[in-house]
Amino acid sequence: MHSKRLTNPAMEIAELPPLDFVLLSHFHGDHFDQVAERELDRTLPIVTTPEAKQQLSERGFHNTHALDTWSSVLVRKGHYAVRVSSMPGRHGPPLSELVLPEVMGSMLEFLTDDEGLMFRLYITGDTLVIDDLKDIPRQYPEIDLALLHLGGTRVLGILVTMDARQGVECIQIVQPRRAIPIHYNDYDVFKSPLADFQREVEAAGLQERVHYLSHGETYTFQRVVEGVTTEGSVTGNPG
Repeated sequence: MHSKRLTNPAMEIAELPPLDFVLLSHFHGDHFDQVAERELDRTLPIVTTPEAKQQLSERGFHNTHALDTWSSVLVRKGHYAVRVSSMPGRHGPPLSELVLPEVMGSMLEFLTDDEGLMFRLYITGDTLVIDDLKDIPRQYPEIDLALLHLGGTRVLGILVTMDARQGVECIQIVQPRRAIPIHYNDYDVFKSPLADFQREVEAAGLQERVHYLSHGETYTFQRVVEGVTTEGSVTGNPG
């Protein structure tokens, strides 16, 4: 399957800050393209699905860590760490796994040795709304920020990523404090534009919980736990 890119990334690989690891939800060209394959350091740690680990290994990326659903890996740097856990996901309707790659959502828990858990970031990955998503708020009742992969991607007319309606439903299921839509305007297979999602958000009365981030913009968020303020940021580079 092929798709035409409509927008360029906000940053090229050479412009990125030093990378500690890469989190890859699945092996599709809009997430890991020929440029990434050519220019990324092949010794860079990559956290991904078992299927994508095999695909990456065939391309010379051997420092990969495969996660099954609900399993985790801890990435540590000095007194800080990120626990990456694989969340449920399915890249299409039932039986789509026969033709579409294995996909995972991700929960990132940012930790310090002194303060413990500072904030949680949920990334949906290219999933549709499925029943298994209801287990996420049971396991993680407090999620600070969710990144929603939208776009209403269709392949041969079949929906394979969340459209506007499903994006709102995902917010209602997972209940993050704040959500940012991504993955909605970069390729010609995306059929549900951001305007559709904005209308659905307003109809559901969720305007205060959604932040819109353009390419190259940075959203800085804070969480206060027992008087301690923690700050994080997300830069818009949808894909």
